[in-house]
Amino acid sequence: MARKRILIMGAAGRDFHNFNCCYRDNENVEVVAFTATQIPDIEGRKYPAELAGKLYPEGIKIFDESELGELIKKHDVEEVIFSYSDVPHEYVMQKASFVNALGADFSILGTNKTQIKSTKPVISICATRTGCGKSQTTRAVEKILKNMGKKVAAIRHPMPYGDLAKQKVQRFATMEDMDIHKCTIEEREEYEPHIAAGFVIYAGVDYEAIVREAEKEADIILWDGGNNDMSFYKSDLEIVVADPHRAGHELKFYPGETNLNSAEIIVVNKVDTAKKQDVETVHKNIKSRNPDAVVIDAHSPIFVENGESIKGKRVLVVEDGPTLTHGHMKYGAGIVAAEKYGAKEIVDPRPFVGGRIDETFKKYPDIGTLLPAMGYGDEQMKDLESAINNTDCDLVIIGTPIDLGKIIKIEKPHVRVTYELGDEAASKLEGIIKKKFN
Repeated sequence: MARKRILIMGAAGRDFHNFNCCYRDNENVEVVAFTATQIPDIEGRKYPAELAGKLYPEGIKIFDESELGELIKKHDVEEVIFSYSDVPHEYVMQKASFVNALGADFSILGTNKTQIKSTKPVISICATRTGCGKSQTTRAVEKILKNMGKKVAAIRHPMPYGDLAKQKVQRFATMEDMDIHKCTIEEREEYEPHIAAGFVIYAGVDYEAIVREAEKEADIILWDGGNNDMSFYKSDLEIVVADPHRAGHELKFYPGETNLNSAEIIVVNKVDTAKKQDVETVHKNIKSRNPDAVVIDAHSPIFVENGESIKGKRVLVVEDGPTLTHGHMKYGAGIVAAEKYGAKEIVDPRPFVGGRIDETFKKYPDIGTLLPAMGYGDEQMKDLESAINNTDCDLVIIGTPIDLGKIIKIEKPHVRVTYELGDEAASKLEGIIKKKFN
């Protein structure tokens, strides 16, 4: 019997996971291609034979999503599996309409087929949007578990931007480990805070193999979700973070609303800097979708060493890249710091950028007068370095989660903004976690 021809739409993360869980050894299905979007330079590669399994001795090619229609026609694709996240519901259905018009089925896989069961308890931390403050919540939970005497291994949502075969299972315990794995800025933003706090974090491509390694050294597995995706593991406690700075988005984005619906605890973050009516809107939306969830309002205090140096300066603000691009945020911790400490002016970097950074501004024109810390490869990192050093400003405010000055050469005076989950919210989380896992 002929194998069913399937194409997987992705962005180098959920797509590979769905393949591994559902199709790698499925003799009734042939995955003819992956498509890629959101992340630069994913297309043109292959999902390698070493990971694809015996049914795919040549691996599986990855194409740009712009070629979706041609691929459906060329390969007589019968079903398209949508496998990426942090996109509006309308966007998903527009893709479905396009695929259906070409005769193929359009599917989204649910958690029963794609969540792996660990032999250890799992706490998952997901979000309704990129940039909600999920990582600082994850760090707070790590500290709670450590104080309880638990050995913790965090597992991060995939960011496999390099050699996929070599990235099958990655373990990061030291800053040097990130150098060994040739991590991009985006990877470092997620891994460095865990390592700096003294924790081990895993990532990679094959999340069955990853969790089996993590189980060897952990009492509890902590899923650090990314890009507002659903957890890859069955959770014993599901925590979801929402952002009142984008009130209403929790009902308008996929799969953020899925996370909202299934959460046991919802942390409404950044309430100290959000408008009261926006916080109320998020609360109202939670009640309409998941009235049984425990809701915790959280402050997100910022910390700036030498913050007084910002006062009266013309500043360039560098913020987390994905939060500004497909995360649709207009500002981040850097802008909060600039306002708090009395910057004279936010300098527009756009006249000074070139290369891959200029491409980012053209693709996401609503970014405005901020500089996204994009660094998915060496070329983009060099262009980011040039953009910072070429911008006419007195001071650079770095609002990314990493010490950017250690990765690229910043020739101007600069300060770094860090942020954590507020103590009151952390205390409430501690009470729930101790009750459940002691």
